[in-house]
Amino acid sequence: MNNDMLSFDDALAKLLAHVRPVPDVEMADTIVTQGRVLASDLRSPISVPALDTSMMDGYALRIADVPASGTTLPVSQRIPAGSVGHALQPGTAARIFTGAPLPADADAVVMQELCELADGRVTINQVPRAGEALRRAGSEITAGDVILQAGTRLRAQEIGLAASVGIAQIPVFRRVRVALFSTGSELVMPGEPLPPGGVYNSNRFQLRVLLEQLGCLVTDFGIVPDRLDATRAALREASDGHDLIVTSGGVSVGEEDHVKPAVEAEGSLDLWKIAMKPGKPLAYGRVGAASFIGLPGNPVSSFVTFLLMVRPFILALQGAKDCRPRALTLIADFDWKKPDRRREFLRARTNESGGVEIYENQGAAALSSIVWANGLVDVPADTPIMRGQAVRFLPYGELQD
Repeated sequence: MNNDMLSFDDALAKLLAHVRPVPDVEMADTIVTQGRVLASDLRSPISVPALDTSMMDGYALRIADVPASGTTLPVSQRIPAGSVGHALQPGTAARIFTGAPLPADADAVVMQELCELADGRVTINQVPRAGEALRRAGSEITAGDVILQAGTRLRAQEIGLAASVGIAQIPVFRRVRVALFSTGSELVMPGEPLPPGGVYNSNRFQLRVLLEQLGCLVTDFGIVPDRLDATRAALREASDGHDLIVTSGGVSVGEEDHVKPAVEAEGSLDLWKIAMKPGKPLAYGRVGAASFIGLPGNPVSSFVTFLLMVRPFILALQGAKDCRPRALTLIADFDWKKPDRRREFLRARTNESGGVEIYENQGAAALSSIVWANGLVDVPADTPIMRGQAVRFLPYGELQD
C-alpha cells in the first residue's frame, strides 16, 4: 500500500470524526417521518395494552366457575373489539373477540375452539388457567416508557410504533441540504446526441437517487466544465446554504482534474486517496460552512464509495447513532486468487445454496455489475479468497436502506 493512502478504516474514522451534525430540530407529522432521525427520546403517553385484553376469539369467564371440563355457563354479554363490557356476573361467561377488553371480575379467556355454544349457553371443554389467553395491561409498554431512542433512523416499523401509542408528531433533525454536481467536459445528458468521445452522465442520476433515499434535500448544479475557474465558482455557489457538497469526477491528478486544487483554493482539503478498490481517489474537505466530499468519476467507483463512505457521513450529519452497515458471514462460491494491495469490495450476490458469488467482470467500468449484484464482498488487502472460505458480505439492504 502506498504511504500516501489511508486505509479504508482509518479514512472512514477520520471522515466521521469531522461530522458536525445538523443542529436544527423540527416537529414533523408522524406519517411523513420515514428516513428522518429522531432528535430526542420518544416516550409513550399510554400503556399498551391500556386494559387487560383478549388474545383470541372465545369466552371470558371466572376460573372459579369452571371446576371441571364440560361445565356449562349462560352467555351474559357480547364484547367485540372497541367495546367495553360490564362486570361479569358470577356463574356466567361473556362472548369476547380478539383485542376486546376483559370485563371486570373475569380472569381468563377460553378460545372458541374449546367451547360449544347452544341456546345461549356455552359448554367449556377445558378447564382454564388464571390469565389464560390474556394480554395484561402494560405488558408491552408502560406509560412513560422510552419506546424509541434519540438517534434512531425512522423506518416503517418505528413510525408504526409511534402511531400505535397515539403520537401524531415526532421531533426530528431537519433534512441535510446537499449540493450535487458532476465535473467533466465529456459528459452528456441522456436524451442528447452522443458526440465522439462523449459519455452519458450516469453519476448525476444515481447519486441524486442515493441522496434522496437518505432523505436529503438535493440542489442539483448539473455539469461543471473541466476548468479550474468554473470548478471554483461552482464550489462557492454550492457552499451557500448547504451542509454538504458532493461531486463526482475531477479528483485525480490529471491535467483536467481541477476539484482538488479548487477545494484547496476555496477552503481546505483534509482527506485524499484511500486504499480501497474501486474508489481510490476520494476527497474530503470544507468549503465555507459546508463539508465537501469528492467522489471518483467512474460510475462504479462513485457508487461504491458513496455507499461505504458518504452514506455513513450523511447518517451522522442527520444525527443517527448507527451509521455503519452490518455485514453477514457467508461462504464464498468463487476463487479470488489475485488480491490487490488495497482493500477490495467485489460486486457480488447471494445464491440459492446460501453462498455468495461474484460478477465475472470486476472492472471499474462494468456498471452492469452493480445492477447484477445485491451486495459487496469485503476482501482485506493482500488476501486471496478460496471457494468454501467464509467471507464478509455487505448486502445492499444495509447499504441503501
